[in-house]
Amino acid sequence: MSFHLSYRAEPGNPWFSWQYVRDNSDTILAALREHASLTGRAVLLAALVALPLAVLAYWYRRLTGPILALAGVLYTVPSLALFAFIAPYLGIGAVTVLTVVVLYALLVIVRNAVAGLNQVPPEVRDAAEGMGYGRWARLFRVDLPLALPGILTGVRLATVSTVALVTVGVVIGRGGLGQLIFAGFQNNFYKAQIMTGTVLCVLLALVLDLILAGVGRLLTPWLRSRPR
Repeated sequence: MSFHLSYRAEPGNPWFSWQYVRDNSDTILAALREHASLTGRAVLLAALVALPLAVLAYWYRRLTGPILALAGVLYTVPSLALFAFIAPYLGIGAVTVLTVVVLYALLVIVRNAVAGLNQVPPEVRDAAEGMGYGRWARLFRVDLPLALPGILTGVRLATVSTVALVTVGVVIGRGGLGQLIFAGFQNNFYKAQIMTGTVLCVLLALVLDLILAGVGRLLTPWLRSRPR
C-alpha cells in the first residue's frame, strides 16, 4: 500500500498540529490500518511457528539449546540486512515485511513458551500420566493450559516489539506508520508528521498490549482467584 506523503510544513514547524491531522486524516488512518494489520498477522504467524518449536524443545530437551540458539541468531541480524537478503527472493511487499518481523518475534515467543512449559509442576505431570493421559492429551489438557501465562507474556512482548519493528518496512514502502515518520524527515524535518506517526505507534502498542492482557485474564481465571 502506498500513501501520498508530501506535505507543506506549517510556519514555525510545531511538534504537533491538529490542522495536519485533520487535513491528512485519510492518509494517517490508512497508515494506521496497514500497521495494525501487519502487526497482527506477523504475531499470529510467529505464534503458529513458535509454539510447535517450544513444544519440541519441551519434549526433547536436547533440542532446547539449538532451537533457542537459532532463534537468537536470527534476532541479532540487523533488520536492514535481513530485508536486503530476503527482498530479492520474496519481492518488495507485505510478504517480505511479514517474514522479517516473524523471524524477530520467534525468539521472544519461543523463550517464554518454553519457560512456561518447564514451570508446569512435576507432580501435576505425574498425576496426568497416572490418569492415563498420553503425551498429546497431557499437552493440550495440562501442559499448555498451565503454561498459558508464560505464553501470553511472550506474545505480548512480541506484539509490542513488532509494532516498533514494522516501521522499518518503510525501506520497501510497506512500513505503515513508519512511512509517515520517514516522510517527515524527507519533508524538511516536518515535526508534526514525525510526531503523529510516533505517537500513533506508541498508542497502537499500548492498545494491543491492553487487549492481550484482557484476553489473558479471560483465559486464566484461576490466576485472579489466587490468594495474595
